[in-house]
Amino acid sequence: MSLSIGIVGLPNVGKSTLFNALLKQQLALAANYPFATIEPNVGVVPVPDQRLKKLAEIIARAENLDKLPPIKPATVEFVDIAGLVKGAHEGEGLGNKFLAYIREVDLVCHVLRDFSDENVLREGSVNAKTDRETVETELLLADLDTLEKQREPKASKDKLELRKWSIITQFIEKAQQGQLIHEVVKNDDEAQVARELNLLTAKKIIYVINVDEDKVKDSQKLMVMLGEKLGVEIEQIVIISAQIESELSSLAEADQQLYLRDLGVSESGLERLIKKAYQQLQLQSFLTAGKLEVRAWTIKAGALAPEAAGVIHTDFEKNFIKARVVDYADFVKYSGWKGVKEAGRMRLEGRDYQMREGDVVEFMVGKWV
Repeated sequence: MSLSIGIVGLPNVGKSTLFNALLKQQLALAANYPFATIEPNVGVVPVPDQRLKKLAEIIARAENLDKLPPIKPATVEFVDIAGLVKGAHEGEGLGNKFLAYIREVDLVCHVLRDFSDENVLREGSVNAKTDRETVETELLLADLDTLEKQREPKASKDKLELRKWSIITQFIEKAQQGQLIHEVVKNDDEAQVARELNLLTAKKIIYVINVDEDKVKDSQKLMVMLGEKLGVEIEQIVIISAQIESELSSLAEADQQLYLRDLGVSESGLERLIKKAYQQLQLQSFLTAGKLEVRAWTIKAGALAPEAAGVIHTDFEKNFIKARVVDYADFVKYSGWKGVKEAGRMRLEGRDYQMREGDVVEFMVGKWV
């Protein structure tokens, strides 16, 4: 499954700088990482995963290959969405385009300004808290417009239709009180209605706080402070310096690590952002490793083995028989498929197996059993 993240925010908060840095940073990595720019404001970048190179090295040794098999990380699509202005829900500025793009993404990355360079004009930006409220008010007003266009079923005895209308009226009431829809949704029925109506504020939100370079090393303290200030959970906050990400983008991978170490941080903003995105959307990865390729695949946390197989190919889910499963640590410890089999560390799992983060898997399907 693919993951799409929309980068939103008021003008001049640093979202386009961040977007451009994320894309350039990936161009500096090894050439066998997939990269594509779909159009000027959409780019696909790999999910950083150090496990893949290790698996590729193990496969190359075990199979006596003269080079590493191709490495294919999971990917994330980043969408740099047009800057918002007040009245976007009524079409002001690029409002219609802004809202249309948000409807297509899985998660909203809301960039908020907290850096001190006053040479960068504040076009509508006041402070992080006010900026958050401005953007989310526009999204909520757009949702209210969608909800209020719905019509009550007349003389209907259909329980599903009546239940849907009950949920819609609840959404309208809460939205009028200023509550985002994702704060209101408590069960599967409500989540389904929100998806059907494609409500903007039903989407999960990560708040990326764009700070000065010297503040990144104090990220943990900043998250606590800004979480209280903004009224959001710490798990929703990522501290990033768009300037640092821009500087990282021009460096080779080894130099990036040295630069981050000098700054007192262990991961780039991209890595921290993607980790938070996976957490918010309850996603995880499983791995496949063979001579043809070493690859990471994204699935929902708790997915069963046939569902995971279906991510590779829809026919795999339909024709699923069994899965050979190995813990990543065991795969490394025993040097690949042959070693884990001899050590008795390879498991044969059936249709009810719930996938775990980092499982190394080989699916058996149909006639290939």
